[in-house]
Amino acid sequence: MARVTVEDCVERVPNRFELVLLAAQRARALSRGEELTIDRDNDKNPVVALREIADQTISLDQVKSDLLRSLARAPEPEPADEEVVDLIPTEQNIFGLQDVSAEEESRHTAGMTAEELEATIEAELGGRGSR
Repeated sequence: MARVTVEDCVERVPNRFELVLLAAQRARALSRGEELTIDRDNDKNPVVALREIADQTISLDQVKSDLLRSLARAPEPEPADEEVVDLIPTEQNIFGLQDVSAEEESRHTAGMTAEELEATIEAELGGRGSR
């Protein structure tokens, strides 16, 4: 990159950090296919962007607004309605299990032996949970 080009740009954009941001944004725009305002002369997009800034052939305000738009975050998604949440599959819906609270389940299975508990689970699943 020619030092002359950078020194010419600093006269137009005194803050070097801002210059880097603007030149990078313009170089990305050129990569996307925006029209050149000067001859390329076999230069790459960053050098062309700096030469355009130095020659004042582009609007820096337009480049700034493009930069701000590209850095803006997408809005947060709106919360889902209860109707939509009802349509989201849950473990109970996928496996056909009943929606039973933990307290109810512990009362139902209290005092059962391991064999009785296994038989109860297998009966509730209808043989789908077999090994």
